[in-house]
Amino acid sequence: MTIIEQYISESPEERQEKLQQLYTIIKTLVPEATEKMSYGMPTFYLNGNLVHFANAKNHIGFYPAPSAIIAFKDELTDYKTSKGAIQFPVDSPLPEALIKKIVLYRVNENNGS
Repeated sequence: MTIIEQYISESPEERQEKLQQLYTIIKTLVPEATEKMSYGMPTFYLNGNLVHFANAKNHIGFYPAPSAIIAFKDELTDYKTSKGAIQFPVDSPLPEALIKKIVLYRVNENNGS
């Protein structure tokens, strides 16, 4: 069990499916990324922090860095955002296609592309 899988298994049962889904999306897209905990959150690392995610009290937090929030601002209008965070509601499906685009954007950014 990876450190991120352990985090998911220790999260509230009703959140585990969404956290696992998010983990699987990122892991599938970037299998070469290192998994670690950073700032108390599951983190994928590839030439620097790539993305973080976390279970929060009222949402699933996704932290792709401020540059990604700016780059995808028009596609994030349905979600509460801040400088470096996106809040996904726990009672709605995760926007898989958007998450994939953001993760790939961050991979290109961290690889200097």
